[in-house]
Amino acid sequence: MLKRKKRIELFDVVNVGLVVAITIAVLYPLYFCVIASFSKPSEIALGNVVTWIKGFTLDSYKYMLRESQLWVGYRNTIIYTIFGTLYNLVLTIPAAYVMSKRNVPFGKAINWFFFLTMYVGGGLIPQYILVKNLNLINNPLSQIIGVGVGYYNLTITKQYFQTSISQNLYDAAYIDGASEWKAFVNVALPLAKPIITVLTLYCGTSRWNSYFSALMFIQDSKYFPLQLVLRNILVKNQVSIEMGPTAGDDLAYLIQRAQQVVGMKYAIVIIASLPLLLLFPFAQKYFEKGTMVGSVKG
Repeated sequence: MLKRKKRIELFDVVNVGLVVAITIAVLYPLYFCVIASFSKPSEIALGNVVTWIKGFTLDSYKYMLRESQLWVGYRNTIIYTIFGTLYNLVLTIPAAYVMSKRNVPFGKAINWFFFLTMYVGGGLIPQYILVKNLNLINNPLSQIIGVGVGYYNLTITKQYFQTSISQNLYDAAYIDGASEWKAFVNVALPLAKPIITVLTLYCGTSRWNSYFSALMFIQDSKYFPLQLVLRNILVKNQVSIEMGPTAGDDLAYLIQRAQQVVGMKYAIVIIASLPLLLLFPFAQKYFEKGTMVGSVKG
């Protein structure tokens, strides 16, 4: 009994140690970005920023906030994220509800159709041709419509409807004369807040971080999302340094500019991530409940 107790204690110590190590490995990069964004660029370049801020300064943020295009990017990304997420939810939730019904006609075939989309795609060129034929090149709608239903999101939502909402509730609604549509609106949706929150977080994060689609389909800078604006600011400054003067008198200036770009990189990470970091704590309780769907049987 004593040996077993010691083994359990040793397991707890190892388990806690692993959890702490993994937590530090996950959180430290974000923590480093925060302290580096408030440190002097020269200290970052010299590798002196490790555990705390060195030479506190707001220069990286001041330089970024002077860029008028930054606010245009924020506005566009907020619009793309809100309407794009709604687009995903409106398509995914009804589809998952239908797929959760065991007697739906051709249910297995439809499920396989969605499953194949995870592995089979037309590729970049057919996608561009499709968007062009729809007259969506350089159109903000190209950042909202497109991939409406992801198989992973469809699967976890379907699993939620199957395991977390009792069939008896649907049967009671049918006895009272409810149609399938009314059962979906009045029974399923009110009980699906956890999974809807999870889907909103998944889709919203994906939309917020998206930039490649804009890189392909948007040419006008007034439609650029935040991620593309930040990328362009960083590239512009990097190129200006590489093409700048190389005379000996200007060497100190070039070094200062190069160090400034290093500081901007970390400020960009914080500016791009801050809204999602502030939103996550409010959705955490629903997120935990929704992601545990189907993990416990019985």
